[in-house]
Parts: sequence; structure tokens; C-alpha cells
Amino acid sequence: MATTNSDPLPRLQEEKARLETLRQEILADHGEGSGETDQLGELSSFDQHPADVGSEVFEREKDLSIVQQVEDQITEVDAAIVRVGEGSYGNCERCGKPIGDDRLEAIPWARFCLEDQTADERL
Repeated sequence: MATTNSDPLPRLQEEKARLETLRQEILADHGEGSGETDQLGELSSFDQHPADVGSEVFEREKDLSIVQQVEDQITEVDAAIVRVGEGSYGNCERCGKPIGDDRLEAIPWARFCLEDQTADERL
């Protein structure tokens, strides 16, 4: 395990709770699972100007994209929690070297050291 000074588990659990709350707030704002007409608050989509409908659809798709990003981050946090339990938390998944306290402080769910993360992003 890396040389982190404190137990990362509480911070990871706190981050997961924050992300789950954010996901629920976004979904609640847009009525999870309802159709476009329900989202627009209209009885008929014919009552709205096409540009208004397009704007609403764009906003909904943007929010759903944000939800997907939040869900992906929750998955990363869950994987970090598993690594804590396995004793591999804080070590790069590619090279096995310690990730580094500064990086783990900034991104507690980091899977790679800065060098390998940078190389991966260049691809």
C-alpha cells in the first residue's frame, strides 16, 4: 500500500455518498423515466414551438450525460473501496509502484500513478 497517512475508506465512502446524492438530485429534477412530453409539462407536444422542444431535449440529454459520468465515477470509487479491502489501494494497477500521497489526496480513487495515467491519456 502507498504511504498515505490515514485510512482512505471514510473519504471514499463520503465521496460515494456525495455522488449518489448528486445523481439522485439530477434524476429527480428531470423525473427519471418519464417521457419528453411529461418533462416539458405540456399535455401535447404540438403546443410547443419546435425550438423549445429541442432546447428541452438538449438539456435532458446533457443532464443524462452528466448522470452517466457520475455513475462512472461511482464505479471507480467502488473499485477503490475494493482495493482498500484487498490491500492493493495506493499502488498503480499498471506498474505496481505507489501512486503518491498528493495524487491520492486529489483523486482518492486513482488507479494509476501520474506517469501511467499521463501515458494512458495520450493514447
